[in-house]
Amino acid sequence: MGYKERFIEFLVKCDAIKFGEFTLKSGRTAPYFINTGMFDTGNKIKELGTYYAKAVTEHFKEDFHAIYGPAYKGIPLCVATAVGLSMDGIDKGYVFNRKEAKTYADKSTLVGMDLSASTELILVDDVITSGKAIRESVEVLKENKNPRVKGIVISVNRQEKGKTDKNALKEVEEGLGIPVFSIVTISEIKTYLHNRPINGTIVIDDAMLEKLNRYSEAYGAE
Repeated sequence: MGYKERFIEFLVKCDAIKFGEFTLKSGRTAPYFINTGMFDTGNKIKELGTYYAKAVTEHFKEDFHAIYGPAYKGIPLCVATAVGLSMDGIDKGYVFNRKEAKTYADKSTLVGMDLSASTELILVDDVITSGKAIRESVEVLKENKNPRVKGIVISVNRQEKGKTDKNALKEVEEGLGIPVFSIVTISEIKTYLHNRPINGTIVIDDAMLEKLNRYSEAYGAE
């Protein structure tokens, strides 16, 4: 079993992917919801970091200096990814932003490794919907010595339209000129989980698969 399949099972076991009916921030009613806030123990966040680390090294090898995570959800993600990399013998820095700059002592809006214009970062986040948080992160970094963001790694590519008919990830890639990768896609999740019991429970039966496919027909974009 590869790391993608292990990650899909991990999502289900941690209840980080739910199937049913959910109203998203976009206003769409979706048959599934992803919540990385469910990785709420030391063991869970450590394991999560190993999957992000695998995806980072698959796409970028060791050719970067640090992992960046946008506040708030990106904070544990960047730390966990750095720890996951270290477990494979790859020691990299991490850095995240404060939502508000301190007015005393160290007034920097960033916490973690010192940056420079030559620093190369991999940005990690949970999912991308509109890409607003990613764009805000790039602006924050521009104001802090303007390091280069080499790429972005998220947990799940929902393979949905963004503001246009293009995949939301493609919109971010084209708008910022930064490649975006995911640990898994919703298509991979559907294929792997369809009628497959995880801890004795099937979460995607034929009826749920039909709902997922109808949603993809309405909002999907490769």
